[in-house]
Amino acid sequence: MGKEIGITVKKSEDFSEWYTQLVIKAELADYAPVKGLIVLRPDGYSIWESLKSSLDSKLIATGHRNGFLPVLIPESLLGKEKDHFTGFNPEVFWVTHSGDGEIGDKLALRPTSETLAYTMYAKWIRSWRDLPLKINFWNSALRAEIKATKPFLRTSEFLWQEGHTAHTGKDEAEKEVMDILGIYKKTVEDELAIPVITGKKSEKEKFVGAVYTLTMESLMPDGKALQMGTTHFLGQNFSKPFEVKYADKNNVENFVWQTSWGVSWRLIGGMIMVHGDDKGLVLPPRVAPIQVVIIPIYHSDEEKNTVLEKSSMIKQELETCKLRVRLDDRDQVTPGFKFNDWEMKGVPLRIEIGPKDLEHDKVVLVRRHNQQKQEHPINGLVEKIVTDLDNIHNDMFSDAQKILTDRTINVETYDEFKSELEKGMLIKAAICENSSCEEKIKEETGSDIRVIPDGCEDNGSKCIYCDGQSKIRPLFARGY
Repeated sequence: MGKEIGITVKKSEDFSEWYTQLVIKAELADYAPVKGLIVLRPDGYSIWESLKSSLDSKLIATGHRNGFLPVLIPESLLGKEKDHFTGFNPEVFWVTHSGDGEIGDKLALRPTSETLAYTMYAKWIRSWRDLPLKINFWNSALRAEIKATKPFLRTSEFLWQEGHTAHTGKDEAEKEVMDILGIYKKTVEDELAIPVITGKKSEKEKFVGAVYTLTMESLMPDGKALQMGTTHFLGQNFSKPFEVKYADKNNVENFVWQTSWGVSWRLIGGMIMVHGDDKGLVLPPRVAPIQVVIIPIYHSDEEKNTVLEKSSMIKQELETCKLRVRLDDRDQVTPGFKFNDWEMKGVPLRIEIGPKDLEHDKVVLVRRHNQQKQEHPINGLVEKIVTDLDNIHNDMFSDAQKILTDRTINVETYDEFKSELEKGMLIKAAICENSSCEEKIKEETGSDIRVIPDGCEDNGSKCIYCDGQSKIRPLFARGY
């Protein structure tokens, strides 16, 4: 399955195989020797670093700081919050031995860090002066995803960030939950050109141990929804069992109010699925490891020297504008091979330059996302490319937004619901307060409530499942 063969299936015909081939052949990641684990290659890690940098700048600007947590958590800590432990226990990897000897208290390989973080917060927080405490942790988490694994989307270890905050008041904590969701939405839309829908998770789908969970969801081209990130209002559900308390200004002891939140490299998976095509990756310019590739074209040593000299000059000028540029001066492969190679890797903009172009003091620009070609004078080229990269982002976002809008539909009956679900639609449907209706719908169709957006109250319709009075009209879909 060499990369010169390209993608051997169409995105529209075998989405799962297309996706897997693309991840491997575009050299974003590869399978590790242990089932369920992947190795991130430099281009894949570069995209993660871009997201990390963007998020960090926003979090630091809002008073958060980064810290580090170890990966091992004692079983006794993980079990302190009962609902949390029950929800995560089936996914936990356990360490039971050190060398040949058994250890006493089993150690969990971190599925998430609430219990460990709040054990430390209980030590660090003493008075109202220590609050709010807002720490973000960049690390990995491990969950036993053995059966249906897929690179970036569902793996047994994944890179993510998880924020954990403590506050003196409920209102301040709830504002934090909303603010972080806004930061996530801005990052995903501004960096990855993926439109998302934000709102609440249902009681059934919320984070175990949370009072409520907010989410951002997007629809993938195969008709499945992808949860792109979540923020959780924990109330005092963790501060009480972990005794995270502070003395207020009157020296009265109170439990803190808490939040947690996170996004993972699942965002990269969403980016691949939304924008990729049958030729390979299509990278949004702001996270692309290489934003512009220059392909020199020549047939003799004399032409080579002239074309490479001009190509190097263009590269230097672009780099002075902080653009990420590659000059592909490989002699052992043809220009055609280079075109295909960089299309596979999704570079947003290609510059083709040959002797005839130099005669007319121009180059050819090729956009990756729509294959649009145009000639442009070398004079003013830098400004043109800077503008083009922004336009490419905006066009990619608009294309994805149109798909999301076109595939979101209102239904009134259960038969219509099931029919539209098979077409891969994101469905707005009325449902009552009885949680068993939600459970039955999931059992029978494999879909669930993905998000309850603001303003989706609906007291005037009938529940699509039981025909009783509806309460809300949330969005349903099958999901990853």
